[in-house]
Amino acid sequence: MLIKNQIYEAEITDYTTEGQGIAHIEGCAVFVPNAIAGERVSVRITLVRKTWAAGKLVEILEKSPHRVNRACPVAKLCGGCAFWHMDYEEECRLKADRVRTCLNRIGGESLDTVPILAAPSWEGYRNKAQYPVARDKGRAYAGFFREGTHEVVETGRCRILPEETDRVKSIVMDYVNKNRVPIYDEQTHKGLLRHIYVRRGAVSGQILVCLVVNGEGLPRVSALIDALKAVPGFTTLVLSVNTRKGNAVLGDKFVTLYGPGYIEDTLCGLNFRLSARSFYQVNHAQAQRLYETAISMANITKDDLVLDLYCGVGTITLAMASAAGKVLGVEVVPQAIEDAKDNARRNGIENAEFFCADAGEAALRLEQQGIRPDIITVDPPRKGLNSDAIEAIARMAPKRLVYVSCDPATLARDTALLKARGFRVEQVTAADLFPRCSHVETVCLLSKLQSKEHIEIEVKMDELDLTAAEKKATYEEIKAYVLEHTGLKVSSLYIAQVKQKCGIIERENYNKPKSEDAKQPQCPPEKERAITEALKHFGMI
Repeated sequence: MLIKNQIYEAEITDYTTEGQGIAHIEGCAVFVPNAIAGERVSVRITLVRKTWAAGKLVEILEKSPHRVNRACPVAKLCGGCAFWHMDYEEECRLKADRVRTCLNRIGGESLDTVPILAAPSWEGYRNKAQYPVARDKGRAYAGFFREGTHEVVETGRCRILPEETDRVKSIVMDYVNKNRVPIYDEQTHKGLLRHIYVRRGAVSGQILVCLVVNGEGLPRVSALIDALKAVPGFTTLVLSVNTRKGNAVLGDKFVTLYGPGYIEDTLCGLNFRLSARSFYQVNHAQAQRLYETAISMANITKDDLVLDLYCGVGTITLAMASAAGKVLGVEVVPQAIEDAKDNARRNGIENAEFFCADAGEAALRLEQQGIRPDIITVDPPRKGLNSDAIEAIARMAPKRLVYVSCDPATLARDTALLKARGFRVEQVTAADLFPRCSHVETVCLLSKLQSKEHIEIEVKMDELDLTAAEKKATYEEIKAYVLEHTGLKVSSLYIAQVKQKCGIIERENYNKPKSEDAKQPQCPPEKERAITEALKHFGMI
């Protein structure tokens, strides 16, 4: 049993998913930040658990040839970056190996290696920043959170951001201190300014500044706008009203204080309009390579119907449109869908249609209406695909499924679930969109074994859009609410049946069985009551 605060010597043999070094001491795995595989080190044990321990690097006894001097002065404190202590070659190696290990251990694959698209540059690449703000001894400052905390580490020049982004931060903080703008306090829920959000178009150079506030306005906005005009590319200033408690950065209400409220940028030869809520990859050069790889894997033809779940502002959807017969995009954020539709119009793309819905619920609806895409692409958030989406994708039986992932562990979990439903992994490529940071993107091609015959259909998008009531809660949220409050587990089928009874879903064929002879189980009364209570809770009835 390891002893807390005791110092041990050990060799670093591997890395955790966050890039910490792993040593094995007396049969226990010890996680050591800032250590590099192959190094022999002295480690002070800081935490002991039954099967693992955490340690702090005390001394490097044998240094790795991949160790370098940190170019960032706050790298040890700031939680934004993880790898300034090693060279980029080793960073790429560990990221590619992390993808391989996850797919092998969790996904049941047997990959020897995974190729990685290394970034051409690891400085100034990030086109978006979200700075939390704080106050100390009467002075307000901004930076990034210390890892695992909400303690703000003040930063000067962040090496992975463009200079203009840090300049915006400095101007805003100068304005805040001169005008004594109250800084938001998470504990008391008082104060005004919460975050500074900056987005810059990599090609256009246009800059969107969004200030997140616990209120409805800011003092002396004209003075701030005049100061921001000195920054090359400054295009628009937006206020995001977030008066809720919790960790969410952006609020639901946006007020444009200067400019059009959006910026524009070019990706994959297309022009995109980006608002504060729009999802857009933070590394432009690497995003283009990632999407080109995904499109190549998809192998689209003019006869293909392509469905893009989690489409954001339509970047990859529209990039695929020129090769496809038709593309459909699904996204849960209403503003992103409006941007996607506008982006299609701006680029003269007529074979792309978008609708707003939760990806899992939309996939189920499309599948229930008999829509069978030839190719499906997904780019979900870090939590991966939900069960509804996986089941619907499996029943749609596309020829190819292209999965773009920002988390190798959830990718591996989902590929294992898809393999159990008749898919197989054909190709995997990692892409480093976050140099110096612990995250890594992956694009994975899966194919469906013994795909069903496809049928010709007419897709009427106005019939697919969710009503206002249906947008209030996803099937997964309703299931979670029912389980928490009643202990009952309910299926999507039962929820759909209760929705129909309540007049929420009124479309023909939404939830009918596949054949005339098939029988559908009916929702039991106690579960119907529980689902009805959930619909009332979410304001849907």
